[in-house]
Amino acid sequence: MRFLVRLLVNAAALWVATRTVPGVSHAGSSLTLFGVALVFGVVNAFVRPVARVLTFPLVFLTLGLFLLVINGLMLWLTSALSDALALGFHVRGFWSAFWGGLVVSIVSTLLFLVVREQ
Repeated sequence: MRFLVRLLVNAAALWVATRTVPGVSHAGSSLTLFGVALVFGVVNAFVRPVARVLTFPLVFLTLGLFLLVINGLMLWLTSALSDALALGFHVRGFWSAFWGGLVVSIVSTLLFLVVREQ
């Protein structure tokens, strides 16, 4: 059940990013968006912890602000993997990934707060 909730929250956050951030797009059905959310979850589960450990000195020097860059890079990697899987999700450039990662982080945090309240 927890996995399904995470998948739905990630899909909703990615959908919001495609609607609000120029350069982040999804040309597919809602089913493929769930596929993108699954890829995003896998990237965040396996790649993000390694990236955080490897970039710890930068995160420390920037007082944590470099984590926003890591979030954007994870979204960009999700885009590359989604293109390879023909899921129709695309992020055009670093700044689109950066702002998209920020939107996804904020929306997913807010949605998780709402879900935990109930």
